[in-house]
Amino acid sequence: MALQLYDKQFDSRLLLGTAAYPNPEVLRAAVRKAQPAMITVALRRQTASSAEHGRGLWGLLQELALPILPNTAGCLSVEEAVTTAQMAREVFETDWIKLELIGDDDTLQPDVFQLVQAADILIKAGFKVLPYCTEDLIVCRRLLDVGCQALMPWAAPIGTGLGPVHEYALHVLRERLPDIPLLVDAGLGLPSHAAKVMEWGFDGVLLNTAVSRSGYPVMMAEAFAQAVNAGRLAYEAEPVVPRHNAQASTPQIGQPFWHYPEYE
Repeated sequence: MALQLYDKQFDSRLLLGTAAYPNPEVLRAAVRKAQPAMITVALRRQTASSAEHGRGLWGLLQELALPILPNTAGCLSVEEAVTTAQMAREVFETDWIKLELIGDDDTLQPDVFQLVQAADILIKAGFKVLPYCTEDLIVCRRLLDVGCQALMPWAAPIGTGLGPVHEYALHVLRERLPDIPLLVDAGLGLPSHAAKVMEWGFDGVLLNTAVSRSGYPVMMAEAFAQAVNAGRLAYEAEPVVPRHNAQASTPQIGQPFWHYPEYE
């Protein structure tokens, strides 16, 4: 099944960031290997860069011809985030926005109180908001209450590569919001991390540092793309339930295969 976010369907369940690659050629090759659903761009970081760099990135984005998801990285207040989102809509001609509103410089943890306020304003202004949030169930419910139709809970602090730190909370979130698209954003470091959260039933992942700062970003982009697909396929295949006691795989002599009428 395709990934459904708001009113749009995507073939891929991987979203890929565009920051911190060694050079544009590596970014181009990594994106082409991964074939992500969307690529993210931080407007504030690009406008702070040189004009030449900005033109080069914009040209590359146009060449890649993939949906762009601008984000509000670096924003510390509701006003900053809303203004940045409005600028991004004009620059990139899209109503999609990844809403980031940071509350702590060391962990880059989202300021969930201001996040809900900003999401409310942007939803009412016609944006399709994908909020970068924690795995807190109550926070996620508040974001849904103001109109967000998909959420992006973190696995661990941005750029750490630790993988899912609070597994219990992520499981609870998935179980309590079964019909809401949940994309794990931030903190994944290995393809196995991505496969794990996809096996748990999460709908997708967003990556940047794990790919862009790896030794071979193009190879890592391909590895993550395969891991996301494998994890989703495993989830849809309905894995066996873990158990503490052994169970023979062939309990009855003469019946090595279970009976599956659909394969007769």
